Amino acid sequence: MENTLLSETIVFTKESVLTDYRVARMSRECSLLVRKEVFAGRAKFGIYGDGKELCQLALARAMKAGDFISGYYRDQTIVAAVGDMTWMQYFSQLYGHPDVNFDPHTGGRAMNNHHATRWLDEEGEWVDQTKLFNSAAGVSSTAGQMPRAVGLAYSSKLYRQLPDLQEISEKFTRNGSEVCFSTIGDASTSEGMFLECVNASGVLQIPLVMSVWDDGYGISVPSEYQTTKSSISKALAGYQRNEDGAGIEIFTVKAWDYVALMETYQKAATLARDYHIPSLIHVEEVTQQQGHSASGSHERYKSAKRLQFELDYDCNIKFREWILAEDLATEEELKSIDEEAVKEAKACQKAAWNAYMSSIKPEREDLLSLLYQAAAETENGAEVKKIAEELRKAINPIHHENVVAARKVLRVLRSEDSSAKQGLKKWLKQTDAANDKRFNSHQFSISKYSPLKVQAVQPEYDANSPIIDGREILNRNFDYLFSTNPRIFILGEDVGKIGDVNQTLAGLQDKFGELRVTDTGIREMTIVGQGIGAAMRGLRPIIEIQYLDYIFYPFATLSDDLACLQYRTVGGQKAPLIVRTRGHRLEGIWHSGSPMSVLLGGLKGIHLCVPRNMTQAAGMYNTLLNSDDPAIVIECLNGYRLKEKLPTNLHETRVALGMPEVIREGRDITIVTYGSMCRIVMEAARQLENMDISVEVIDVQTLMPFDISHSIVESIKKTNRVIFADEDMPGGASAYMMQQVLDEQNAYRYLDAKPVCMAAVPHRPAYSSDGDYFSKPNAENVVDTAYQLMSECYPIKFPAIY
Repeated sequence: MENTLLSETIVFTKESVLTDYRVARMSRECSLLVRKEVFAGRAKFGIYGDGKELCQLALARAMKAGDFISGYYRDQTIVAAVGDMTWMQYFSQLYGHPDVNFDPHTGGRAMNNHHATRWLDEEGEWVDQTKLFNSAAGVSSTAGQMPRAVGLAYSSKLYRQLPDLQEISEKFTRNGSEVCFSTIGDASTSEGMFLECVNASGVLQIPLVMSVWDDGYGISVPSEYQTTKSSISKALAGYQRNEDGAGIEIFTVKAWDYVALMETYQKAATLARDYHIPSLIHVEEVTQQQGHSASGSHERYKSAKRLQFELDYDCNIKFREWILAEDLATEEELKSIDEEAVKEAKACQKAAWNAYMSSIKPEREDLLSLLYQAAAETENGAEVKKIAEELRKAINPIHHENVVAARKVLRVLRSEDSSAKQGLKKWLKQTDAANDKRFNSHQFSISKYSPLKVQAVQPEYDANSPIIDGREILNRNFDYLFSTNPRIFILGEDVGKIGDVNQTLAGLQDKFGELRVTDTGIREMTIVGQGIGAAMRGLRPIIEIQYLDYIFYPFATLSDDLACLQYRTVGGQKAPLIVRTRGHRLEGIWHSGSPMSVLLGGLKGIHLCVPRNMTQAAGMYNTLLNSDDPAIVIECLNGYRLKEKLPTNLHETRVALGMPEVIREGRDITIVTYGSMCRIVMEAARQLENMDISVEVIDVQTLMPFDISHSIVESIKKTNRVIFADEDMPGGASAYMMQQVLDEQNAYRYLDAKPVCMAAVPHRPAYSSDGDYFSKPNAENVVDTAYQLMSECYPIKFPAIY
């Protein structure tokens, strides 16, 4: 047929080829404009996908509705080709336009080329993912996109192999046929998380197609300094599936070979979609026409020979040559497309810029009117007018410059009163609220499913309530949760066959099967990734980190991806993952961790639950699985075999997040604590009672959120003394709790003695019971600290002990 080519597997028509050529040319022109906009000062930073247009087109053409991209910050051609981004949106993100109507991916919160399909409507309800070409929210961290790619692909396996999911899978799957395409630069394959993901995908046999864009460098460092054999496909050859066993399929292809690229991606997609066989596509000889980013020049580190190669093997030029050689278009037709791309790219850039400036203009004009009015009403008119003129003459002022001008003038008018001043104060209040929404909203869910909207349901007991091990309480609750919600599954090291190392899951794998209660290898990064990806696709995973000490292995993924997911998509995506772990006290340096300060500082956006016993932990799981935020639950490592009374309403219990519980009332001292320290503090309180010191003990229950009703200050109003007790190192969670209560709740007003923090010694605990006693706060420490507080106030009644 005229203007038609038949390759091994694909028919290339003139129409399809020229459609791809238009996308490639448009993408290139937009990349070129990004660099110019940065140098012109209209954008803060620019990164682009020039040189990757053909391989990304091939990937896009292998995708089907319902598939996923877990990519990085050069995938512009993919999302444009599948229709998940317009070029005006591309430039709106470059400028940081904080309006999801213009940048629906991140609302201006992430730099350009960070893509995120909006999966949630305005009510926080899931939309139909099967009708979309889905981009999981991009991250800048090197290889950070890989762990959740494993989970996105793993979800297809669960949807295909778990019949009970069929009834709730309508918006999420078509019988598990969805493929996850991940992309990564060659230099980033040296990251451990990439290698862990390769191994996990081979073990799990999931529909994951990993693309490695190999341009020979990691910014300025050549591949021979980074990759064994200077080739990731050669280095990973042992993972190739063959007669020895399952693994991954490995392909190599040139970035400028349009036909081979299209065929390769179709093969990989078929293996993944039909057979759930993972693949790695090593795309070689990728070029970067403008270097790594707008912040550097590749002429500084590339040889003249390499720079000439990048000119000669520019994929767009090679594509053009192939089209002409195969007589699919004339020189005039291609020239016309080239000219159209230049014109359209400039039009999209200009439209995005004008829209961004227009969104700021009304706010600025209102402010200028108030400033000139203020200048006319004040004795300091010249100073106010100068500030107004500076703002009026500013080139392309943005939101914060308006606010800076308003604050400067209000300082000038601080001793005066006028209608203009009142107008300025009103303007600033309204603008602060608008900017808070623009730049600070959606750290957590604001939907009707927010865990903060779950009401507490207290445990109930009767005369026949048995007293059993704490582990049995969790076991019964998990059994009920799995029985009533097919979306719930749990995975982690040793959770399946042996029922986890503390037997809280004993017998559940036999009852619910290996896909619901799943053993994994020792690979915390991809355990978390499996959970994030599955939670992104409507499932309710609980992933287990066996000991809290090992939370550091996946910490980057928890912090860079999960914790900020809702924030960086302005509520467009969510992943209500529950991370289950255990910590505080047991034995030694690596099994007694309580690094709360690390979690508090690095995981804002994830609720941090710290139950004191297993009944409370069960109530927290019940709350979280009926809501839509991510959370970490840290169970007490030494509490599984302690006896607890079994509630008659165990499965209905709910712990309200951010609501402390007074577990002992008292009149003299308030002690604020949580987790395993509750038992120690309660024991100390009993000893102190014998010394005529009455202690009120408060269990905060959750550190994030922390006492949202400000109830702790009410206790301090009564006792006028407070101790914050914790197992973290000094300056950690005890200091955090003090700041929250004294600073946020203004409790300092009611103190008759200095507030005291109790923490562990500033090193990891030594092994054995002696190590536990001397490294962490003990009952005697608490007694002595509380007694000393009372002795300072009443030295005659409470004379010095030592």
